[in-house]
Amino acid sequence: METLTEVRSHEGTQGVYRHASAATGTDMTFAVFVPDHAPDDQLPVLWYLSGLTCTHANVMEKGEYRAACAEHGIIFIAPDTSPRGDEVPDASEEYDFGKGAGFYVDATEEPWVRNYRMRSYIEDELPALIADSFPADMARQAITGHSMGGHGALTIALRNTGRFSSVSAFAPICAPSQVPWGQNALGRYLGEDRAAWTEYDAVALIESGARLPSLLVDQGSADNFLAEQLRTPLLDAACAVAGIDAMIRMHEGYDHSYFFISTFMAEHVAWHAERLTG
Repeated sequence: METLTEVRSHEGTQGVYRHASAATGTDMTFAVFVPDHAPDDQLPVLWYLSGLTCTHANVMEKGEYRAACAEHGIIFIAPDTSPRGDEVPDASEEYDFGKGAGFYVDATEEPWVRNYRMRSYIEDELPALIADSFPADMARQAITGHSMGGHGALTIALRNTGRFSSVSAFAPICAPSQVPWGQNALGRYLGEDRAAWTEYDAVALIESGARLPSLLVDQGSADNFLAEQLRTPLLDAACAVAGIDAMIRMHEGYDHSYFFISTFMAEHVAWHAERLTG
């Protein structure tokens, strides 16, 4: 692992790191904030998965999480959203597919299958690196994300029962199988057999019996993607039928941007802290 930058911020260290990923076959860059702590302390971890077109830098520069993470003693990890590099296949004319749009799946279709393995990267490879390289208590993990990253956070938690103490999301893509963003990505990464899409669809996973310990979702009412791409009411209904303790909040006038995310980020960190330390 190579350290690219480390800076002092909010009584902690904000770092950016790079390593060679076996999962994606590329170098991958990620950000980690570590609050100050006693030498032998192991701190709980909050994963943040970013949305379409983003890298680790978007939340690091605009997410406003460090003060809250320092207050609660939580390590904050922000991976990239897809493999990068000149040799990685791309659809450069499409913002919602290819680089920046990995959708946290393990692709099975050519030419994406070799590099687009963000599921394995986030679920297996990067956690092992974090455990070896940072003072992280991997028995205390939580996960959150925005938009495509909210989809990633929900589906990763639903597939990995017991790994995460809590799950939250900002404006997640709730039912990718039923919306254009998801149908385009899942169809091309995984093929046209929709049965293979189910494990990457939060609503479908819940309807199939997967459960979450608790869930917090914040969604802006002025989000221009809400009706067509995000479909928050489908998640609300699925959780109600399944008996999942879900707090799904609509916020009047807020959009899809980091102005919205940063407004509620500290609340999400505090909510996770209660469950990570309780």
